[in-house]
Amino acid sequence: MLKAGLVGLGFMGTSHFNNYIKLMENKAGVKLVAIADIDEKKFSGSGTAGNLDSGSLNLDLSPYTLYNDMVEMIKKEDLDYVDLCLPTYLHAKMAIEAMENGVHVFCEKPMAISSKACQDMIDASRGTGKICMIGHTLRYWNVYEYAKECIEKKTYGEVVSGYFFRGGQTPIWSFENWLLTKEKSGGCLLDQHVHDVDAIHWLFGMPYAVTTSAKVINKGNGYDIISTNYLYEDGKVINAQDDWTINGDGYGFKMLYRINFEKGALNYENGKLTVHPVGGKMFEAQMSTEDAYYKELRLFIEALNGISKLDFINLLESHKKTIELAEAEIKSADSKSS
Repeated sequence: MLKAGLVGLGFMGTSHFNNYIKLMENKAGVKLVAIADIDEKKFSGSGTAGNLDSGSLNLDLSPYTLYNDMVEMIKKEDLDYVDLCLPTYLHAKMAIEAMENGVHVFCEKPMAISSKACQDMIDASRGTGKICMIGHTLRYWNVYEYAKECIEKKTYGEVVSGYFFRGGQTPIWSFENWLLTKEKSGGCLLDQHVHDVDAIHWLFGMPYAVTTSAKVINKGNGYDIISTNYLYEDGKVINAQDDWTINGDGYGFKMLYRINFEKGALNYENGKLTVHPVGGKMFEAQMSTEDAYYKELRLFIEALNGISKLDFINLLESHKKTIELAEAEIKSADSKSS
């Protein structure tokens, strides 16, 4: 039975906590034993809400030992791994510190605030022999897995175009407003848009170039609105947009994609994936209903328990390339605004 410690009890920490409850109920081979957070207000048991449903906001923390310091928690609890749900600028520092103190790491996306910091995490994983996995959840999300299978199997021929969008209200729920501080989050581009950057990289491979238009709305933040064209040698037209300044009444949060193939199209919108074959009848795709946030943790735990195998170094290298791609977008946007 693996012993886990959760570090950070904000919005994503609340989501992970609720998934640990399910994992333990399902006898998934893990026991959450302790939680660390520098903000003692989080220990009141009132979870943090965000732009997605993170589960119950009434958290019973009584079964867990609570800490203000991760390293103290690691040493006192004899943990197998820590689950980091922290501001982006802390990912590399805390992951490396955890691995150097003898535990494996599950770290929320994005991998780190820069590709250099990503490399530091890879070096630490290799040097300590400890596993580090990044929670880029779209790689485990059923509708994106479905698209990946269609692309790899060429079910509808080659991809000719793709459009990805996510957007909604400005995130004002983060501790000390770190999400709206450029140096801590990288802005919408590196925090929210990076979901689609990683998905595009995973689905289609690395483009040979990008061209990005972006705008800062919230003073002191990175880019809040982004539109990027990804250029591929085969000429397919791929674009992704993100905007976390859509604060109008009732808009909420939306994510979607449309992928057009030679012989059909996929349309994911309003939580439903429809398939539109050329010369056939449109249908709604049937797939696993397992929650992606739950699944990524389950796969990590199974790998640590020897039930399955994942090439963690290869995954880290792939996620580093995602950050390199995001950095190329920032460079492109900067060149247009300078």
